Amino acid sequence: MKGIVYLVGAGPGDPGLITCRGRECLEAAEVVVYDRLAGPELLRHARADAELIYVGKEANRHALPQEEINALLVERARAGQVVCRLKGGDPFVFGRGGEEAEQLARAGLPFEVVPGVTSAVAVPAYAGIPVTHRGYTASLAVATGHEDPSKGNSTVPWGPLAQGPGTLVFLMGIENLAGICRRLVREGRADTTPAAVIGAGTRPEQRTVTGTLADIASRAAAEQLAPPAVLVVGEVVRLRERLAWRERLPLFGRRILVTRSREQASDLSRRLADLGAAPWEFPTIRIVPPVDWEPVDAALERLSSFRWLVFTSRNGVEAFFRRLAEKGRDVRELAGVELVAIGPETARGLTARGLLPAFVPGEYRSEAVVQEMRGRASPGERALLARAAEGRDLLPRELAAMGLEVVQVAVYRTEQAARGAEEVRRALAAGELAAMTFTSSSTVRNFLEAVGREAVRDGTKVVCIGPVTAQTAREGGLAVHGVAATYTIRGLVDKTVEVLAGRRNPI
Repeated sequence: MKGIVYLVGAGPGDPGLITCRGRECLEAAEVVVYDRLAGPELLRHARADAELIYVGKEANRHALPQEEINALLVERARAGQVVCRLKGGDPFVFGRGGEEAEQLARAGLPFEVVPGVTSAVAVPAYAGIPVTHRGYTASLAVATGHEDPSKGNSTVPWGPLAQGPGTLVFLMGIENLAGICRRLVREGRADTTPAAVIGAGTRPEQRTVTGTLADIASRAAAEQLAPPAVLVVGEVVRLRERLAWRERLPLFGRRILVTRSREQASDLSRRLADLGAAPWEFPTIRIVPPVDWEPVDAALERLSSFRWLVFTSRNGVEAFFRRLAEKGRDVRELAGVELVAIGPETARGLTARGLLPAFVPGEYRSEAVVQEMRGRASPGERALLARAAEGRDLLPRELAAMGLEVVQVAVYRTEQAARGAEEVRRALAAGELAAMTFTSSSTVRNFLEAVGREAVRDGTKVVCIGPVTAQTAREGGLAVHGVAATYTIRGLVDKTVEVLAGRRNPI
């Protein structure tokens, strides 16, 4: 049986810029063949059992020659596999996707081209430069900057480009930058024409240097801009001073590690990304069913005997009600039972089901629940704690000391899920991570087991959702730089902004 190859444009670097169709293909693939410019954060969308093959290409250094990449795609498709060929930018814009498609067509193998957001437009936009603007220009030309402009048989039409009034965008041109500028001036473009070089566009380490054709090469060299970089030439560059929106976001320039489970990470990642950060999802835990459902099922059989039902997390709420439904029961079983939720997120899990908690403690941890219960519960009443298998023993111990009959059941447990630990170690060693966020003690423990304390550099900040998580981090040898004032995702984000105020990733 023949497989299929999806030639997917990953976009210019920001993982949020991949298209919906591109992500679908990535999620379905059995094999992912990816480039250096296809950000590692995108690989989290791959199936857990997908084979990941790196064929990254840099200037003068290829992990795999193009001919071998072509052969690899043919080989895997012929073997009946679903292959995602993940390429930076758009596969048909200087991406050699056309060559790969030709090879597949010659082999009689099915393929699909999934266009990507090209860096020719997106990178200038992230730097505050619209490539067209009614008040400046109505035309745009995109050319490769990888070709030596001094060679005699150039395929780039330098004369028309230089003499036209529109915006010029050169991709992959940082190594030939001085020659490109000289050629444009020689062919008729004024050396006073505004120009900008944008390095690592749309990524957290994005940097922009502006000048004119006369001096942009020397300015970029002074700032040590390196590939990938985009050169923009034209009057639209003048708009950057007013429109440079991304650099003004409070977390711009920061790559932040998110260690929550994959199911939970999206909310935290979205909030960080909205503030300009590049969240790197590295789930260190996976939420799985308990080893034995019997204690849970036994508690469900006698729900009406409990006066209190305490949830310590949203995960506990979701797992409890999922099991309740699986056993053919519903919320009517909870008539007369008082519900307690630690934290607003846990409370939202209840209200989403039309249930109102009796109270949510002002401080979102077990100690606060105990304080609230002292004035509400009576000795002899029964309390059911639906929680993680790894939960702290403080809550059941203290409630039992108050005279309550406490039954605790594990409705879920966490396992280590730290795929991509080597990439995280590399990023830490390179100083690419501005901060790491931890939302539970289990995320800390599993991170340390997977990555190791020795991999964490002093320059990477550690921010925790609450004091219990922070204590676990300290016990593991991590320096904690911030603890959320309110033990919520919003509080964690606010504290991250505070900790990183005025800082940038070392580039």
